[in-house]
Amino acid sequence: MASPEPQPGDLIEIFRPFYRHWAVYVGGGYVVHLAPSSEIAGAGGASIMSAVADSAIVKKERLCDVVGRDPYRVNNKHDDKYNPFPPSKIVQWAEELVGRELCYSLTSKNCEHFVNELRYGVSRSDQVSHVWKKVQTALAALTGLGAGDTAKLKTSEGSARTQVIDAVPAAIIMKLNLLYKITPKSGS
Repeated sequence: MASPEPQPGDLIEIFRPFYRHWAVYVGGGYVVHLAPSSEIAGAGGASIMSAVADSAIVKKERLCDVVGRDPYRVNNKHDDKYNPFPPSKIVQWAEELVGRELCYSLTSKNCEHFVNELRYGVSRSDQVSHVWKKVQTALAALTGLGAGDTAKLKTSEGSARTQVIDAVPAAIIMKLNLLYKITPKSGS
């Protein structure tokens, strides 16, 4: 895919066969990303089994290794909605989390939530929202419920967790600690 050269703090969207994997570019050809231990860099659909994982590791790896043969692009798609933090802070916070084990949930604490939290202070996954909207539409069609009725079936995607937090480094790290139940690195 044609994409500008990534700059530190940019979000990288990787097109796996059945989903999108997300990472944050930290410079020098490296990204930081949240990957369940079953995730195999560059494995594409083979790593779909990571959907059942309940924990993940924050990894710093070469972009080319994480991407493998899959296409990717720089995608800072929420810059028009949220003010991104300064690139140096995004990179600093990402680097501080490398090696940490975090709670993982496909629907509420996945790699897309993780990178959006780092860049914007907002935990969100458009993939989850998109799938949920399709489920609501299907439920409405099957049950005969109207659109207003399916709106009552909301997930936590629209909850207070998605509010922007203060741009104070300690607050970002604290929120990530709470959101992902970060366990300290060994020897820390």
